[in-house]
Amino acid sequence: MGMGWCIGLIAAGGILTFAVDWKADGVNVPLVGLILMAAGFLGLSAYVTVFKRRRMQPPPPAAPVVEEDHRFVR
Repeated sequence: MGMGWCIGLIAAGGILTFAVDWKADGVNVPLVGLILMAAGFLGLSAYVTVFKRRRMQPPPPAAPVVEEDHRFVR
C-alpha cells in the first residue's frame, strides 16, 4: 500500500466512525470505520519504516590505506 491509500483508509474510517449515522442490519458501521482507520495507521507505519530504510545512506568509505616503501628513503 502506498501512502495515499493509507491516508485514504484513515479518512474513510474517520468518516464512517464519526460523521455517518447509518444503521445497517448485521453491520456495526462505526466498528468498520475503526477497523479501516487501524489498517490505515498500520499500513502508514509500515510504509514509513520501509521508506526510512531506503533513505538511509551507507557510511562513508574509510580512508584508503597507503603503504610506504622505506627501502628507497635517503
